[in-house]
This record gives sequence, structure tokens and C-alpha cells, in this order.
Amino acid sequence: MKQEEAVNARGADDRFTGLKLSELNEQEKRSIVTLATQVLAVKFRAGRALSNPEATRMYLRLKLADYRNEVFGSLFLDSRHRIIVVRELFQGTIDGASVHPRVVVQTALEVNAAAVVLFHNHPSGVAEPSRADEMLTRRLKDALALVDVLVLDHFVVSGGESVSFAERGLL
Repeated sequence: MKQEEAVNARGADDRFTGLKLSELNEQEKRSIVTLATQVLAVKFRAGRALSNPEATRMYLRLKLADYRNEVFGSLFLDSRHRIIVVRELFQGTIDGASVHPRVVVQTALEVNAAAVVLFHNHPSGVAEPSRADEMLTRRLKDALALVDVLVLDHFVVSGGESVSFAERGLL
């Protein structure tokens, strides 16, 4: 099969195949981001299972991309890794946020979570986890383990990239 036929076969039901970012004006780009956010909001509503790490990454990148200050939050999950609730727990400054393990544990208990996916953004645009991020993740993992809540991952997100602690072997 020729490359053009393969693209046509894949894109037969996709009106966006072949669309190039350079061809879009600013309003069209905003409309696509809004549409993508709505699609991901349906995937990440209460009761939906987290089955695709890449979708989680995309959801968090869209959710946090435009934040100018650091925000820390969590996806709280049931025992089947279905979403109970997504919460932004702490707001910070341009280069940090104070995160209190007690509040994370308390929220997990309030919503009856069995597992969590932690997340925070780096407004600097660099998603590389800091040493402080690694230490905080260990503290949260230890604190949540005391009440039988599993930390599945911690994503550090910037506008253009994200880093998964689980993929890096940091959990």
C-alpha cells in the first residue's frame, strides 16, 4: 500500500488528518485546544478508569499548560483506578508551591481513594523533576502508604513536555 493510500485509509473518519499547525490562525488554535480539553474532560470524569498513561499525560499538559504559578494536585482513584475526583490542592509562586502531606492524605481519606496520581507544573517550561520534587514524592508515598493509598505516578508538567516518575523509575 502506498503511503498516500495508508494515510487516506487511516484518516477516512478523521476530518483533522493532514491539518497543519502552520495553517491555523490563533482563533482556530484556541478552538482546537478547547475541543481537546472537552474530549479529555469526558475521559477524566468521575467513574472513568485510568487505562492509558499517555492520555493522562495529555490531559495534565492541557490542564496545566497556561498556569503562570506552580500548582500541585492529584487524581484520586478507586481500587480499580477509576477517577473519583481531580483536585488542585496547592497554589504556589512562579517557582514553587508548599505541599503538605497531611492535606493530601486527608483528601485521599475524605474521598475514599485507594490510589493517586500526583501532578504539578513547572511554569519555567522545564519539566525535569528537581531533587525537592523527588523528596516530596517519597514523603507523600510514605505518608499515603500508612493509610493504604497507593501512589501510581507523579507527573511534572510544563507547556511543552511532561515527565512521569513511574516511567523514570523514581517511585
